[in-house]
Amino acid sequence: MQRRHDVPMTVPVDASFASRDPQLDSLRTRLRELEPVVVAFSGGADSAFLAWVANDTLGERAHAVTALSPSLSPEEESDCRDLARDWGLRWTPVVTHELANPDYSANDGRRCYWCKAELMEVLAPMAELEGATVVLGVNVDDLGDHRPGQQAAGERGAAFPLLDAGFTKADVRAWSSRLGLRTWDKPAAACLASRVPYGTPVTLGVLSTVAKAESALRGLGFRQLRVRHYGPLARLEVHRDELTRAFEERETVVDAVRRAGYTYVTLDLEGFRSGNLNQALSDPAPVTA
Repeated sequence: MQRRHDVPMTVPVDASFASRDPQLDSLRTRLRELEPVVVAFSGGADSAFLAWVANDTLGERAHAVTALSPSLSPEEESDCRDLARDWGLRWTPVVTHELANPDYSANDGRRCYWCKAELMEVLAPMAELEGATVVLGVNVDDLGDHRPGQQAAGERGAAFPLLDAGFTKADVRAWSSRLGLRTWDKPAAACLASRVPYGTPVTLGVLSTVAKAESALRGLGFRQLRVRHYGPLARLEVHRDELTRAFEERETVVDAVRRAGYTYVTLDLEGFRSGNLNQALSDPAPVTA
């Protein structure tokens, strides 16, 4: 069921100045060219910024849609609901079933392709009913990483307004801050399947265990983190500024992660690195004796 939250948007700045900035004006112009739009809204900094600008620019002709699946953490789902309410977005949650696709659950280098393919399978009919274009929060910096999901979305008719307007991740955060959006400094939050090394099957049980472990660590106050899943072993990545605290509080940390279902708990001394599991796709195979 489609619905619009009635709580008015509360942004503590006068956003009218935005129309005088060439970059943001370019984004608004691109959205008007595409309107109406269905925004794939995961709650991260990029998609949240895009959803806010689309709503501010197009009003009812912008529809934010959040895909609910085991790969979306409970905290992210809750935050999407809160943001939609606080910003007065026209918002709908929908269920996706990527785990039912063996190509996705096999978790090879194309996992993200099949994830976005499933997303488009769900969003495309909604967009067709409204005569709308599906838009995703892809920015310029995303072009430098392994992103087969962008290919899948593009092949199925999605558009990337942030990319068209030349927005980098830094631009998104800077503009979000200027507009008073609380997502301006939100930690990167890729789907939970990104915690699973390529070649290890993605299952409901694995995603549930990762979600519980990360929720437990957030409950301890760690903000930017990943729990990388290696069977019974969890490899923890926290921001480098929090490495010392993680070690000093290791007994509490280990207990929290073990309660989620892991037997062994390790701390990655390099700290948090977004998308670092993609390195396995380019590294040469190890030499064996």
